[in-house]
Amino acid sequence: MTTAARTTAPRSLAKKAVKIPAPTAARAPARAARARANLPLRDAAATREALMAAATEEFACNGFAGARVDVIAASAGVNKQLVYHYYGNKEGLYREALEAVYAQLREKERALSLADMAPVEAMATLVGFSFDYLSEHPEFISILTDENRYRGQHIRESKPLKQMHLPLVELLEATLARGVAEGVFRRDYDAINLYISVAGLSYFFFSNNHTLSVIFAKKLSSRAAHVQRRKHVIEFTLNALRPGAD
Repeated sequence: MTTAARTTAPRSLAKKAVKIPAPTAARAPARAARARANLPLRDAAATREALMAAATEEFACNGFAGARVDVIAASAGVNKQLVYHYYGNKEGLYREALEAVYAQLREKERALSLADMAPVEAMATLVGFSFDYLSEHPEFISILTDENRYRGQHIRESKPLKQMHLPLVELLEATLARGVAEGVFRRDYDAINLYISVAGLSYFFFSNNHTLSVIFAKKLSSRAAHVQRRKHVIEFTLNALRPGAD
């Protein structure tokens, strides 16, 4: 960790690594990448893919403070010095892992082709996708939760991360404008507030699923609970956007 990172990171994390239960879904990509990379003639792209998959798994399980470079290298099947060759240090590797998980999300959002849909359909599709993505990628939630412990320090240092969100905001702005023009959306919503609300409706459900399940004595990790929650967040968003909604 660099000197800057040590002075910025919370002291509690510097003393003790935060352990996050290993998300099962996070381990499959790492295994697949290792299988692709463990070839007689490994090229740089396959090696970096294996390292990034292993790093994502390790950071999701143990956070930045608790993750170990030697574990990441061993999981990817490479020498530890190769990690430093590609990424400079542990912080560089963590920053690129953040960029990778966000880039994957943004890429899948672009593939939805929301601009080709009617405004209401586009919004329902985006909300449903956001819910499904978090359901299928617990590693994203774990890494994002860990980065918030550092007050977004590593994201702040990443130029690609700060730029990759702009197309989504512009798409939301265009979708909202089309909806207002067609009379199906109210006029007083801005894209950034809408995105935060849409993301929060699903993120909180998954990031707090265990505690919520205990509090309400209901298995919120079940398929039935997911279906019910997904339907709710879509309807909640569309109802809030409808003209005349207060």
